Amino acid sequence: MKNKINKKAYLDAYSLTEILIVLAIIGILLMMVLPNQTSVVAQARSIEAQKMLNHLYGLEKSYNFRFSKYSSSFEELGFEQETTIDQGGQAVYKIEIIDASVNTFKARAISIKDFDDDGNYNTWEIDHRKILLETVKD
Repeated sequence: MKNKINKKAYLDAYSLTEILIVLAIIGILLMMVLPNQTSVVAQARSIEAQKMLNHLYGLEKSYNFRFSKYSSSFEELGFEQETTIDQGGQAVYKIEIIDASVNTFKARAISIKDFDDDGNYNTWEIDHRKILLETVKD
């Protein structure tokens, strides 16, 4: 009976040093991968700007067919700017109409967030010919 009391049960486990080494390796791998992912995030977010500018283009063309001019008023066009992230919404781009005249119009989408913290804010523009350009890359 005395023999059973003196035996200690050991469990196979990893030491704290082994766990820290694995976590350090995972951290290093993440640091190598994350900088490459910021461009993917910026590209995905730019789809939002392109979508909204293409929608605005369609509204401008429709307005032009009805009134033979382009409008600089979102209200006249029926365009509603989505609530931006700084106002509690989800939109990352602010849309503005730069120029609207009888024959031409130009609209711009400016990011309100710097995706890669380089000081540049992604900007897209569209005009009456439906030329969609990224004027400032982030």
